[in-house]
Amino acid sequence: MSDIVISGLGLVTPFGRGVEPYWQGLLGGRSALGAARRFAAPLYRGEPVGEVPWDPAPGDAPRKSAYARAAFGEALRAAGLAELPDGAVVLVVGQAPATAPAPAPAPAPAPAPDGRLLDEEREFLGPDPAGVFGSGGASASPRVLHLSHACASAVFAVGYARELLRAGATPVAVVVGSSVLNQYEYASMDVVRAVGRTAARPFDAERAGISLGEGGGAVVLEHAERARARGALADIAVAGAACRVSGPKAAASDAAQVARCMRDALADAAADRLDHVHAHATGTGQGDAAELTALEAVAAESGARALPVSSHKGAIGHLLHISGAPAIAAAALTLRTGIAPPTAGLRAPEPTERLVLPTAPLELTGARAAAVNSFGFGGNNASLLLLRR
Repeated sequence: MSDIVISGLGLVTPFGRGVEPYWQGLLGGRSALGAARRFAAPLYRGEPVGEVPWDPAPGDAPRKSAYARAAFGEALRAAGLAELPDGAVVLVVGQAPATAPAPAPAPAPAPAPDGRLLDEEREFLGPDPAGVFGSGGASASPRVLHLSHACASAVFAVGYARELLRAGATPVAVVVGSSVLNQYEYASMDVVRAVGRTAARPFDAERAGISLGEGGGAVVLEHAERARARGALADIAVAGAACRVSGPKAAASDAAQVARCMRDALADAAADRLDHVHAHATGTGQGDAAELTALEAVAAESGARALPVSSHKGAIGHLLHISGAPAIAAAALTLRTGIAPPTAGLRAPEPTERLVLPTAPLELTGARAAAVNSFGFGGNNASLLLLRR
């Protein structure tokens, strides 16, 4: 069976528009987290957030659709596609289809005269497919699926897209989505005490919680032969994918389930090595500890003695349901460049036995296999195994 490869990537992050600014920010160990401009974060537990330094022009699509559209366009250009072919599938990642009617305003508080509350309600919906495609970039009859698995949604969607391609159900699949900072999602994280009062510090001994971010992401997937015939890059294969929806608690990560999910992805790829992991690692005490426990177990089983593990969430914050897109981009670029990025904010790494938590760019020799972890509330766990061919 031929490889399913990532032929195009697109991002909008707090570092700006494009994959390259994001990657350079990661390599530099920089943080794009800062004070909130769009809502009163000090009303909640913590303020450092990752805001996109770009607002759509007046009259343009809402931010959520604009971020997704920008990422979608970059990914198609990277893949050498002027438009999607007939029969292509677009998996839109978000909480709900944007075509659903906006929720009725609650009796209290009353909507602001300028309609701000209604705008925020719309921001909670998933990006509108019409807003994503804009005036071009779609096939004559695009097939659009909406998928939501909490913060693991994007990685779930890549695994699902891979199965569609392997089954011959589509020639090209694109996973696309976006998140925007808004009071609803911020409050939902605040109420479970996940948000930290200071900037996120994944894997740090003094970590205190997550920082929320916003942005958009897109991943183009297709058979390697199709991409190569067009002259597109076809060097990063999605060789393994696994999903496990299970867990004893609504919010807490389960180390055993995380380890099983990673093992499943490795087995699916028939991988005999693991050279790097781009971790979920949001900066919470419990979640990071559970992931480290799982990673130590998987590293021991694979024979790794100094497995490099990175996270992007200290740099741009947690992009919730689309957070898997920057994770996949970072893992792919780690394999292409042979450099594992540091984790921004990491100053006092947790002690580990078989893992390396870089605080500066780490050169890797002959790296071919990278895992991507993505976990969400409700026991949503997903892992990918990327191979450089």
